[in-house]
Amino acid sequence: MLKILIPTILLLPSIWLSPPKWLWTSTLSNSMMIAIISLILLKWPSETAWTNSNLFMATDPLSTPLLSLTCWILPLMILASQHHILLEPKIQQRTYLTLMTLLQIFLIMAFSATELLMFYIMFEATLIPTLFIITRWGNQAERLNAGTYFLFYTLASSLPLLTALLLLQKDTGTLSILMVNLNQPFLIQSWGDKIWWAACLLAFLVKMPLYSLHLWLPKAHVEAPIAGSMVLAAILLKLGGYGMMRISATFYLPENVLIYPFMALALWGVIMTGLICLRQTDLKSLIAYSSVGHMSMVAAAILIQTPWSFAGATILMIAHGLTSSALFCLANTSYERTHSRTMMLARGTQITLNLMSAWWLVATLANLALPPLPNLMGELMIIMSLFNWSYWTLIMTGAGTLITVAYSLYLFITTQQGPTPNNINSITPSFTREHLLMSLHLIPLILLILKPQLISGWTL
Repeated sequence: MLKILIPTILLLPSIWLSPPKWLWTSTLSNSMMIAIISLILLKWPSETAWTNSNLFMATDPLSTPLLSLTCWILPLMILASQHHILLEPKIQQRTYLTLMTLLQIFLIMAFSATELLMFYIMFEATLIPTLFIITRWGNQAERLNAGTYFLFYTLASSLPLLTALLLLQKDTGTLSILMVNLNQPFLIQSWGDKIWWAACLLAFLVKMPLYSLHLWLPKAHVEAPIAGSMVLAAILLKLGGYGMMRISATFYLPENVLIYPFMALALWGVIMTGLICLRQTDLKSLIAYSSVGHMSMVAAAILIQTPWSFAGATILMIAHGLTSSALFCLANTSYERTHSRTMMLARGTQITLNLMSAWWLVATLANLALPPLPNLMGELMIIMSLFNWSYWTLIMTGAGTLITVAYSLYLFITTQQGPTPNNINSITPSFTREHLLMSLHLIPLILLILKPQLISGWTL
């Protein structure tokens, strides 16, 4: 794991010491090299659950796919940001790249932390670079409001988690995940224990986010620059799912009383966010609400605490990370040409940008979970495990899947087909950089069809 953390830390001086002419080239090539090295982690060499790097950091089959995805997204963020950041002064460009690199360092340390308190610190530290990226490089004046929502939702929900971790330290004498897992799973029995369990999960449910706790996400996505939207959709939402899995695997809830309200919100959120997507006119807002729907399904899977549902949740998180990031990149290419996020003002581009339209088709089909993509495998595993938990969940998950298909097709037809508006008759052709960016998103997703157990996170 140190083989990706140390080169990422060394990226920081290279950003500030590179000549201005080679700044983007050197940073992109170095980050791409780190991304390729991180793929070695997916080949799990150990027969045991963990591989330690040092006393406080280790990896296991759950964290390695998320570590690889984190390293893979950084060069894609750099590629996607080049067009609109090149106009900034060099000092601003270096600061922007530094913030993205710092974010990757915090995420690597969060996903590989074996101490729950270290995980909490890194979980909160990711807030700082993201907040700067949204509020400094966002597109409109509303970015400050979005940053405030993002900050206060995250901080307010994470304070109960800190209190719960300190109580755990007082009772057990350790916050090490390795030590806690060696004991028998803690039984949550009294109402005090149940409130403690809910406090642990609240920070992660806001981060995912669960429907009804999601108001910060569409604002943050819509106002963020392309790099902010990519890292939010691909990694930061998955940090919430990862934390939920770590807590849920450690503590066993014998009675399902406390699961019901969260499960109801998660399943209701799958349907409601789909219906909200069907009436959206803003392109980025539609993709943001789509993320809420998919992550609500992941939250429902984690709550029932079965190996099958955990594997499905991990597969869907990785697949959705690549898919939603690709959709935000496509939305950005459309915005750079039409200077509007309104779908009706950016329609008909299939005639002028044929290859880009093909990327739109593949990304929307991945979003609606077309077989045999990993998105479908993750959703099917989640639907089956929920059906095994309760027959009634099939109504909600089935309806949610149908609505997902409807709004994904609505997204493609509205943006790509129909008459071209007069304001985009002289449209700029697509660049090789953009096609490289889309291929680096969607080709790994297609290749994962061949061996989805690399990202299952658990032994099936």
